[in-house]
Amino acid sequence: MARLIVSNAFLVLLPSLDQCIATNYYKNKILRDGTCPLCRICNQQLETIDHIVSGCPELAKTEYIHRHNKAAKYIHWKVCKHFNINVNERYYKHEPTTVTENDQVTILWDMGIHTDREITANRPDIVVKDKENKTCLLIDMSVPTDKNISIKTTEKLSKYKDLEIEVERMWGLKTSTIPVIIGALGLIKKGIDKYINKIPGNIKIVELQKIVLLGTAHILRRTLSIK
Repeated sequence: MARLIVSNAFLVLLPSLDQCIATNYYKNKILRDGTCPLCRICNQQLETIDHIVSGCPELAKTEYIHRHNKAAKYIHWKVCKHFNINVNERYYKHEPTTVTENDQVTILWDMGIHTDREITANRPDIVVKDKENKTCLLIDMSVPTDKNISIKTTEKLSKYKDLEIEVERMWGLKTSTIPVIIGALGLIKKGIDKYINKIPGNIKIVELQKIVLLGTAHILRRTLSIK
């Protein structure tokens, strides 16, 4: 069944890599059939592939969050397993709790960190406080359009720099920001492994790509089925 799902996803995604899926913009500019080129969901911007998979403000409220959380849950699941925390055998059935801990580690999920001075960006997706190694990882994920993966990586590193400094001072732990950026159509930045490899649990980049691609395929199918 899993193979069938992946195959169906790629049947949808392959044409999108060539930007030839019948979006409203494609119908208007290439087929010239008189279709309104605006997005059928938000009715605000041109309905291109990039817009559907990562740029629609309406899809951002639900579909993008769902795709993002599925990938982030996989990371949380792998970290929990690494520290011998009891979890479901299947990552897609894993439901992270806000705080998970044992004698070795404290793992925070989507939880704001209270600091002595006000810091706006204080809520990374996952925080891993390794009590034995005296380290703290601020893990934050994003699924932008493929052309923006480098920009988004830099944004994440900059966004959490103040929090990184403050956490290191307050908790006395060597703290690092870990950006996990997977393009909506699966593209990854060269060197992403230097970040991924810092996360405990042997995170598989290809698995993250698969989760994101399946999510993107669902978004495309669902959106394009609306007439």
